[in-house]
Amino acid sequence: MGSSSSPSLLLVFLLLLPSFIIAASPFPYHSNKIHIPLAGVKPSGDTLGESKRYEGSSDLVNLRYHMGPVLSSSIKLYLIWYGRWAPSQQSTIRDFLLSISDSSSPSPSVSEWWSTVSLYADQTGANVTRSLTIGGESSNLSLSRGTSLTRLSIQQVISDSIRSGLPADHRNGVYLVLTAAGVDVQDFCRAVCGFHYFTFPSMVGHTLPYAWIGYSARQCPDVCAYPFAIPAYMGRATAAMRPPNGDVGVDGMVSVIAHELAELSTNPLVNAWYAGDDPTSPTEIADLCEGVYGSGGGGGYTGQVASDGAGRQFNVNGRKGRKFLIQWVWSPVLRACAGPNAVN
Repeated sequence: MGSSSSPSLLLVFLLLLPSFIIAASPFPYHSNKIHIPLAGVKPSGDTLGESKRYEGSSDLVNLRYHMGPVLSSSIKLYLIWYGRWAPSQQSTIRDFLLSISDSSSPSPSVSEWWSTVSLYADQTGANVTRSLTIGGESSNLSLSRGTSLTRLSIQQVISDSIRSGLPADHRNGVYLVLTAAGVDVQDFCRAVCGFHYFTFPSMVGHTLPYAWIGYSARQCPDVCAYPFAIPAYMGRATAAMRPPNGDVGVDGMVSVIAHELAELSTNPLVNAWYAGDDPTSPTEIADLCEGVYGSGGGGGYTGQVASDGAGRQFNVNGRKGRKFLIQWVWSPVLRACAGPNAVN
């Protein structure tokens, strides 16, 4: 009896574990996360950095390395478009992803933002790679798993795409499942806007790091496309920002994609870089900086960002003249949230 119950309990644990992983939400909900002092509020002692370049600096944040791997080899991104997408929406997302390794973009740039992510290393001293390319794409127009997905059925979507010809790249592959308008995902809009994990060999055939991000413009822009949409409880005093690429849903997704890629690269198997002692509820490098997009950010204020000639807000430049607004991430060197658009 006891010998048969242990495997069952282990199976239940593995099946439930993805639901415990802290996932991205652009609005700065920190109720269940490590407290970071708000910018401009200096607690007792010297726990807040003096420079305005680095927000939320705190010795109270115990981000630790747990001896697992980081993604130090060149990353090949495999995009799975689940549902119908306009070509303009796809090109915005592609350009953001390709901007990560494009050092030719003017400062502040996406690649400079990623340089903070690349500061993280594993026990051998190998840093997170700065080389990201798109290895392949798959379109699932038939919605093979329906319009209401669970966290586990996201893995089935990946399996379907591999059976349809997408490579099962267990050496360099990272899989991004992007769900279109009209597709509901477990906890989407209620608790998460995206999440990352790794596939189970029993479902996909390999252990592959992946992330899911949903298009929120129709369902919950005030939750998942902040600050391009503002929650009603914030009142009229706070105005929504104009999206730099003209699509509230896609521009909101870009920041969530950035969030998930940063965490997936530094904690792909949920045993590398995170704060806290419980791997089922980690606080990762982007969780620590949710809602911070520029200097002075924190407490519901995005921080200082730029505007283009049409009044659209952004904080980083990308390839082909693209502009994006993406959240900052935690720097292990500065022990603070950091971004390339920081003001001295």
